[in-house]
Amino acid sequence: MTDTGRASDILRDFRVPPESLAAAPRARRDGVRLLVGRKGSGEVAHHAFRELPGLLRAGDVLVVNTSRTLPAAVDGRLGDDPVVVHFSTRRDDGRWVVEVRDPDGRGSTVRRTGGPAGAAVRLAGGERLLLDEPLDPCADRLWVASASMADPVRHLHRHGRPIRYSYTERDQPLSAHQTVFATPSPDGLGSAEMPSAARPFTAPLVTELVSRGVQIAPIVLHTGVASTEAYEPPYAEPYAVPAPTAWQVNAARAAGGRVVAVGTTAVRALESAADRDGVVRPAHGWTDLVITPERGVRAVDGLLTGLHEPEASHLLMLRAVSADDLLERVYAEALRHRYLWHEFGDVNLLLP
Repeated sequence: MTDTGRASDILRDFRVPPESLAAAPRARRDGVRLLVGRKGSGEVAHHAFRELPGLLRAGDVLVVNTSRTLPAAVDGRLGDDPVVVHFSTRRDDGRWVVEVRDPDGRGSTVRRTGGPAGAAVRLAGGERLLLDEPLDPCADRLWVASASMADPVRHLHRHGRPIRYSYTERDQPLSAHQTVFATPSPDGLGSAEMPSAARPFTAPLVTELVSRGVQIAPIVLHTGVASTEAYEPPYAEPYAVPAPTAWQVNAARAAGGRVVAVGTTAVRALESAADRDGVVRPAHGWTDLVITPERGVRAVDGLLTGLHEPEASHLLMLRAVSADDLLERVYAEALRHRYLWHEFGDVNLLLP
């Protein structure tokens, strides 16, 4: 299939049944299912995640996001109304991008009409959050806000909890939202939501991968809150690709190894640091890169990722990595065999 419009329509038309939404973590992280699609052969195969070492080769590089997940949801009041604030991203000027949502009475939240500008959200401990302006003048979901507390991250750790959406059955401890690769950053910052493609990894599995000659290369990209809008592109997020990772990726590709990104965040960071020839250089800053089939990928050969909703802009990235007809078969198999979606769900490996 070569018509990208037709493929896009097909991938947008599927619907995820409620029973395929992962409501809670599995007892064993590496017990999730792994659906593997190979672009060269068009093969789609079912595996357990613990079989991953046998699906990769010595000389391959797994690029992983080491960002830690923050307890980014805090309760507050806007006027007389109870609200939940999702702290998303700290900007260079010290202000935060936030989303203000309504509690739904079941422990999760629903979308709230944003603002107005100048409104103050009262938080625990007598602190306040002033909504300065919409992040996007044409939308009101995300706001740039000024916090009264000197250290908002400390406030989150004292009063916050992990962000939770309605498809989950209950709150989970922060440890359930951390990956084995998560590393504290010097400034204490992290991700509003877990870089969840790496959640099934365990320390023993990483040891087995390394013992087989698969390299692990870290990047950092602090993820903001997930988009609740159809096809809403991601906004700018802070990232860093260190020099050793750039060297590992370039050396592996020169030697015939494959670069497999663990999660869409790893793709976004690595591609932001790559030139037109796919050479990766050390880089840090902010990226608003949106990866589409037309743009393609330059430094990434494969992708390990969760399963995405049809409205998610992430599907554009998956189409840039893989072939449309393969993605259609992958998602058809995922639906047929009741794979689980979202951060506690099953995962998909797309290989060349």
